[in-house]
Amino acid sequence: MGPIPALRVLHRLVRALSTIALWISGAGLVVMTGCVMWQVIGRYILNDSPSWTEPFSLLLMSWFILLGAAVGVREGNHLGFEIGLHFAPPLIRKLMEVVTDILILGFGIAMAWYGWFLAMGTWSAKMAGIDIPQGFDYLPLVGGGALIALFSLEKLLVHATSGTVEEVPLHGAHTVE
Repeated sequence: MGPIPALRVLHRLVRALSTIALWISGAGLVVMTGCVMWQVIGRYILNDSPSWTEPFSLLLMSWFILLGAAVGVREGNHLGFEIGLHFAPPLIRKLMEVVTDILILGFGIAMAWYGWFLAMGTWSAKMAGIDIPQGFDYLPLVGGGALIALFSLEKLLVHATSGTVEEVPLHGAHTVE
């Protein structure tokens, strides 16, 4: 028996959001690289350093780091204690996975919540070098936190509704033959 229909819909939605976040992260990295290159050309070749490139590059970096971190949560590429999961009995392993999902969900919600208050609290100030509200600096926390929460909620629902407990391989372990 497969997952419940609502979970399949959530899985498709989350997979699409994850792909979009990954593409935005990649595009942000490329644009940031172009901005830094323009900064170097402006400073050392044209002798006229543009003021907008550094703050804009930092803003892009915040976005692609936090969106990439959210994708990492969904794909399971974040830091973890895999050796503990590998050697834990199935029931304890499932409990550990569910607790981890709950903690990451709480972290994502807190990051989005407090990021929103930081953004709104600094919205009236202008960023140095770019004529946009300072609150834009904190919007990546909101977007990244919301995606981290959503992606961990999906994992939590899968772990909570699944009757099976997957084995956790030891990555990089060498076997002697």
